[in-house]
Amino acid sequence: MHSHAQTPAVLACGDYVRIFFCTRPPPEETGLFTSLIGYVDVDSADIFRVLRVSQAPVLSLGARGAFDEFGTNPVSVISVGDEVRAYYAGWSRCESVPFNAAIGLAVSRDGGDTFQRLGPGPLLSYTPDEPFVLGSPKIRRFGDVWYLHYAAGRRWLKSPGRPEPVYRIRCATSTDGLTWHKAGLDIIKPQLGEDECQAGADIVEFAGRWHMFFSYRWALDFKNKARGYRIGYAVSDDLLNWSRCDAAAGIDVSAEGWDSEMVSYANVFHHNGTLYMLYQGNEVGRHGFGLAVLDHFSEESRA
Repeated sequence: MHSHAQTPAVLACGDYVRIFFCTRPPPEETGLFTSLIGYVDVDSADIFRVLRVSQAPVLSLGARGAFDEFGTNPVSVISVGDEVRAYYAGWSRCESVPFNAAIGLAVSRDGGDTFQRLGPGPLLSYTPDEPFVLGSPKIRRFGDVWYLHYAAGRRWLKSPGRPEPVYRIRCATSTDGLTWHKAGLDIIKPQLGEDECQAGADIVEFAGRWHMFFSYRWALDFKNKARGYRIGYAVSDDLLNWSRCDAAAGIDVSAEGWDSEMVSYANVFHHNGTLYMLYQGNEVGRHGFGLAVLDHFSEESRA
């Protein structure tokens, strides 16, 4: 845990809440990073009281040549009977572009202390209409249907530094969380033009409707306050058709401090009768993640 605390994901564990997040060891001699998954446990009665922090990664990096050889980030977790499943993006390095990503699955049978891959390959990978950068998985189960929202790359753009991808939010459904049917379409309309990047779509049921909180930014020159990540919002009555209204997201960057330039990768969850949002801050989580609480439900969200 040399730097970053990214993409928090909640798992309720009785008298404590486990928050998984992604973190980085020191960079390699080449200056390149890897990313690993850890956790922090907080008191269920007082979620600002830290009980313990993981002392080792819960999942190792992939083997040589594997899709997740160089990183596991972001992560989303869900309980299934006595198991905990972790859906995560695995990172590989490339030559003409800096990276590629696919979505993997690992399972824990010790309450989330350690995870084992189902196999060395990804669960969801590239297809003709989703040719690269499948990542940012968010797993939810509503009734008998599993929903996996993820980001899928459309193209790469040239920039003064390294190439940058353009990606949009897509959805797949399943009856078992293992075999997936992709919808094959972008589900959130862009508002920043054709080069808007979208990711991290988390969904919660509240007040009789489905509410999605997602991250969006400009594709280029985004490492600043003006063009960096923000949390967007959309609402649906059927989990298929979404109406976007970012003004109703209820959260923006702060006037100063660790989240004054970026807010992104929300995980929204009910706890003790209250709706909370975990999210990461500046420099895509370099300065950690924080917690927000719902204190007002806007008319835009009801409409």
